[in-house]
Amino acid sequence: MSAPISEAFTALYGRAPDGVWAAPGRVNLIGEHTDYNDGFVMPFALPHTTVAAVSRRTDGLLRLHSADASADGTAGTEGVVELRVDALAPGTDPHWTAYPAGVVWALREAGHPVTGADLHLASTVPVGAGLSSSAALEVVVALALNDLYALDLPRWKLARLCQRAENVYVGAPTGIMDQTASACCTAGHALFLDTRDLSVRQIPFDLAAEGMRLLVVDTRVRHAHSDGEYGKRRAGCEKGAALLGVDALRDVPYDGLDTALAGLGDEDEVRRLVRHIVTENQRVERVAALLEAGRTREIGPLLTEGHASLRDDFRISCPELDTAVDSALAAGALGARMTGGGFGGSAIVLAETGDVETITKAVAAAFAAAGHTPPRTFEAVPSAGAARLA
Repeated sequence: MSAPISEAFTALYGRAPDGVWAAPGRVNLIGEHTDYNDGFVMPFALPHTTVAAVSRRTDGLLRLHSADASADGTAGTEGVVELRVDALAPGTDPHWTAYPAGVVWALREAGHPVTGADLHLASTVPVGAGLSSSAALEVVVALALNDLYALDLPRWKLARLCQRAENVYVGAPTGIMDQTASACCTAGHALFLDTRDLSVRQIPFDLAAEGMRLLVVDTRVRHAHSDGEYGKRRAGCEKGAALLGVDALRDVPYDGLDTALAGLGDEDEVRRLVRHIVTENQRVERVAALLEAGRTREIGPLLTEGHASLRDDFRISCPELDTAVDSALAAGALGARMTGGGFGGSAIVLAETGDVETITKAVAAAFAAAGHTPPRTFEAVPSAGAARLA
């Protein structure tokens, strides 16, 4: 994609870009809503990416253009958004431009001398599907500016700055997983991430070699992390940690869960949230152990168990996600669960290679029978993290 996006950049700005970068979306294999509780997650990068052609500026001007945001997808100077880097302020931009502008703001707030840029962006990451399109956008901008301004920031620090951009500038209370996955994943692996200390472990995850596939079922039900329900879950988890006297729910041991839940008294809503986080952390560790032992098929029931926890305790599923999971399991899937922040987005399905067509057809038929919008189903291949292309 580097040649076409470079040509589009040149048509927009009248000069060639200084470089082209790409950052992927991600699928979270297991570990949902644990990241802002200092817990464990296990995402992997998708082959779907956001690509950015970028050049430095020295006049304090930030110019942004997206092929996906323009009406007909063609380059045109009328679609370029111009901002002043010294005027960037959190909460002032309700549009897509808040994500790249937020990265520039976060870099400058951290003391890095970013004096402007021209950017043209294009993406194949489905928006609103729970596959981290926003993190891909943030990370590709951060990586480009890191290179162009010779900031020499490590990947984990870029992820932190991107999270700050989304939390503070955009106003979405997301954890660190999405940005870290986009920045740090490697092809053919899942990333075991401890979100407390940001330590990572690359775990081999080559399903095709073992006769399996992982499908993503995009329900086409769109969600927004900045709306109230996601924030309520996070606030509820923080309340649970405070009531239990721990820094974060990560500190509640699995073998002490019953005692902890009993100590929450009549806080039924908080109890459900705590139970999900503690059991989900344990599921991540169990999945990691199974993968490292070469027992990949055995992770299927843990994925399904995770969906039940998200549906019943965290209560962030929806009819379309439940239909995807239930119909896939009925058609022979090894395991299935919703993935992402919830309230829409996508489900993942672990399947034997020979069962993929049967499962895909069964899910489509179940959606049709329920009157849902037809889903988009595709294979998720563990892919590389962000990189410079040209």
